[in-house]
Amino acid sequence: MSEKLITEEKRVFMTGNEVVAWAAVAAGAEIMYGYPITPQNEIMHYWTRLAPKYDRKFLQTEDELSAGFTTIGGVMAGRKSFTATAGPGNTLMQEPLSMAEAMRLPVVTVVQQRGGPSTATVIYSQQEVTLTTFGGNGEGMRVVYSTATHQELFDYTIKSFNVAWKYRFPTFVLGDGYQAKMRESLTLYDPEQKGVDFVPAERFVGKPGTPGVDREPGHYRNTYNVEEELYDVLQEHFADYKKMAEEVVEYDAFDTEDADVVVVSHGVVSRGAKEAVERMRKEGKKVGYFRPITLRPMPEKQLKEVADKAKKLLVVESAQGQFAKLIKDVIYGSTTEIVPLFKPGVGITTEEITAKTKEIL
Repeated sequence: MSEKLITEEKRVFMTGNEVVAWAAVAAGAEIMYGYPITPQNEIMHYWTRLAPKYDRKFLQTEDELSAGFTTIGGVMAGRKSFTATAGPGNTLMQEPLSMAEAMRLPVVTVVQQRGGPSTATVIYSQQEVTLTTFGGNGEGMRVVYSTATHQELFDYTIKSFNVAWKYRFPTFVLGDGYQAKMRESLTLYDPEQKGVDFVPAERFVGKPGTPGVDREPGHYRNTYNVEEELYDVLQEHFADYKKMAEEVVEYDAFDTEDADVVVVSHGVVSRGAKEAVERMRKEGKKVGYFRPITLRPMPEKQLKEVADKAKKLLVVESAQGQFAKLIKDVIYGSTTEIVPLFKPGVGITTEEITAKTKEIL
């Protein structure tokens, strides 16, 4: 058997959860820690099928808290570790993920959003945006990729490991229940053949030599004695995050230069938004499309420029304004009207977006 899972490009037809497992193996992930919760369960199932063939490991923990903390342990031991969760599990994981934020640990987490609050539905939503971007009791110093397709689930799962280990901030792939369960065509590839230069993992603890003598000591802390000490540490983290943001921010946009209405969406909803805008453009309507791919950090400069040119922004999401809050924060000071199309926990079609946009026009 080849030492690599993927040796050449090939078209496949998979569920999103299966895609994530294949991507994690391709990215060099060494161990997954997890606890079952719908709709992400099959990530664990597919990983455990692949892992023994490629000398990878898996540990099912007793709950999501344990899954988060053991993922931290794996990272500190120098392993490319990851976990996956959804809904209430995402809520529980915010404690260890806040710890990872404080200690600057490259933890990778895949979230397949489900309806909320609490148990709610096990199907789909975009209601975990606030939780994933600013969860826990920190300042939201994390990277969050919002995917729209199975190809993006593959691409950004791979990228998340490199970004996490390069910048040392927790990194998330924010999918949803639709992407998790549906099947779709995509192209699998060997990242190294595509020119991806993997950032190597390294130990945080257990390094050889005497700290302070043979090497610099490591200070991995999530608690501080006085307020001033925490303040000083956070200033360094803020500076690092700001510098990183300029390098990792991603977005997709078209036809925004002359648009009277720009449709702003993220994730799987962007599929319907993109098609709606393309249809209306063919009809001669002045409509544009803007989609943040990174929800943390947001493409602030680009979105502000779009907002300043447009007459109105139609913000479309399967939540009651969680994504819109991120938009409002970014374009603060702009006089452009924001028109909502919110359907919490429910899918949004091309036809609905088209009808709402024409109503605004």
